[in-house]
Amino acid sequence: MSKRKPSEAPEAAATAPKTTHLTSRNSPWTYLKLQLTHQPNTSNTTKTQPLDPLTARTHLTSALSQFLGLTGTAIPLDILKITTPGLDTASDSGSTNQEKIVWVRVPRADATAVVDALSSWIGGGSGGGGGEDGDDAVGAVAWREMGNEI
Repeated sequence: MSKRKPSEAPEAAATAPKTTHLTSRNSPWTYLKLQLTHQPNTSNTTKTQPLDPLTARTHLTSALSQFLGLTGTAIPLDILKITTPGLDTASDSGSTNQEKIVWVRVPRADATAVVDALSSWIGGGSGGGGGEDGDDAVGAVAWREMGNEI
């Protein structure tokens, strides 16, 4: 048997910081890309209004409350980003195509319930315009899932 001298590497390793890498395979969050769509009878004035965080939160909470009750309103839901592409542009025919996109983060365990609640919800159909031809009608809105990233 041969005996080896202890190397000085343990001392050098003790002074150098260790780099730790962490890859989360089961993320606790699911990210959803949602589009707020308007019904065909909605006025152009309503369609062209930008979507603000308070309105988005109200529509999201309403959908969760209607589908899941009090349990749905307790689901933590973070609005990460709201975009309204093409807000200042109109097509040649004069109509505007507004895509109101909202990115949200929900707990992974609740993602299926949130998607089910949002996809089955139609809200805002109070029609507060007063116009007889329907042009001033507020119209109903609904959420459409455009995809999710896990």
